[in-house]
Amino acid sequence: MIEQEFFTVVHSLTSNIEPLDESFLLPDDEDFIAEIPVPFVVASEFSQLEQLADTAKQELKSRDLKSLVNLLDSQNRKLNLLLNFMLSQQNEPSLCHQTVSFGASQFTYTSDTPVATGTRLRVKLFLDYPPSAIYCYAEVESCQQEGSYYSVKARYVRLRDSDQDLLIKAALYQQQKLLRQRSVERDND
Repeated sequence: MIEQEFFTVVHSLTSNIEPLDESFLLPDDEDFIAEIPVPFVVASEFSQLEQLADTAKQELKSRDLKSLVNLLDSQNRKLNLLLNFMLSQQNEPSLCHQTVSFGASQFTYTSDTPVATGTRLRVKLFLDYPPSAIYCYAEVESCQQEGSYYSVKARYVRLRDSDQDLLIKAALYQQQKLLRQRSVERDND
């Protein structure tokens, strides 16, 4: 994975984070791809197909085929419900954490216990939009106590390019949502 910096957004995502032993060796790229659970691969494919469907819907709307567009939207909602159910089965409550912020190069989450700098993490991130989930590895960059919990900052060390793209889209979506909200608040003042 090429080391790049991307912006992060303050947003809570459900995540499963498993600290690994010091002796844990990261899988090479081929083994990493092979160990990704099938629902995560399916979720990634769904998200890519959804982008193609959006393009097709725009073309159909321009030709005034509203009934066909509504049918496609209905089918898409059904698939997303099925996908969300599939992904919910991958959420392990004993490893559940909430992110404080995330981006395509790093994330921060809260923990009840401290995590040593350099600790490798097996991570599952569950995205709201685009509806998807990401399986990856990260490494702890810092851990700071903040009151009764610890704020842990981690950088991705194994992440598929397509999943990095999903994280970029998710961060942009959250940023746009925040900007729209601020615009509405300014207009109301």
